[in-house]
Amino acid sequence: MKSLISILTISLLLVGATVYGQSYTFKVLANKGVNEVKSGTEWKPLKTGTSLKDGDELKLSENAYLGLVHNSGKTLELKESGNHKISDLSSKISSGGSNVASKYADFVLSKMSAEKKTNRLSATGAVHRAVVNSSINIYIPNSVDVYNDKALIEWGGMEGENTFVLKVVNMFGDELFTMESSDNRYLLDLTSEKLANEAALLVTVSVKGNEEMKSEEVAIKRLPEDKAEIVKANLGALMSEVDIQNALNNYILAGFYEENRLLLDALFYYEEAIKIAPDVDSYQEAYEEFLFRNGLN
Repeated sequence: MKSLISILTISLLLVGATVYGQSYTFKVLANKGVNEVKSGTEWKPLKTGTSLKDGDELKLSENAYLGLVHNSGKTLELKESGNHKISDLSSKISSGGSNVASKYADFVLSKMSAEKKTNRLSATGAVHRAVVNSSINIYIPNSVDVYNDKALIEWGGMEGENTFVLKVVNMFGDELFTMESSDNRYLLDLTSEKLANEAALLVTVSVKGNEEMKSEEVAIKRLPEDKAEIVKANLGALMSEVDIQNALNNYILAGFYEENRLLLDALFYYEEAIKIAPDVDSYQEAYEEFLFRNGLN
């Protein structure tokens, strides 16, 4: 009897969650400008994470930007100043969709709560992720899986101008790749001739001419085939709803990869969102939150 009650309780909770999840028309994922929303008769400041319903109306300032996700999972970037009725915006969304994008939109929003942001600021004392110390810090866990063919390697921790040496070896210590850069990032092509057949790579970054200034070794591993097939299937459903050419959808893709614990892939798409829309603080803040909660900064 207790088992039956438990099953019924869980079923009711799931139904409730589904109904709740469908109680909005759009959600605000990114917000730039002095924008407002009217729900009823009162205009209020628009905030990231706000749920918008059909009867609501938006007022966008000059040079504003909104990244919206529809309850169908489709996304919409809005940049035109002036008033916009939610019902009109909703009518522009093509029918269909599997709600996959909205799932990952909810994921990234859940990570951007005011409480989490306050905790991060208290811990770091700053909004920016730059850290100055006596060693080089690669923004990767000690061991990380990767799904895609590109791995964005970023590092920090050194002030002043330096030439960095990035070295890649295999599990036997054989050197596969070395490059020098004055920048603090490098996009590693895992399909290159020397790397394509390696299941795992070990990466270090050092300062040229000063071998004592060196990062810890980090391992980059290709996702096992069985897990990669699952990611591929889920990614296929998501990609049917999003256009990778805009910042908002790169942001959602970052959420997809993070939830699947593919942090290097997530890092790449956070960077892509910022590259496409560098003036939208929402994406930069989300990226900094990502680095902080995953211990990468």
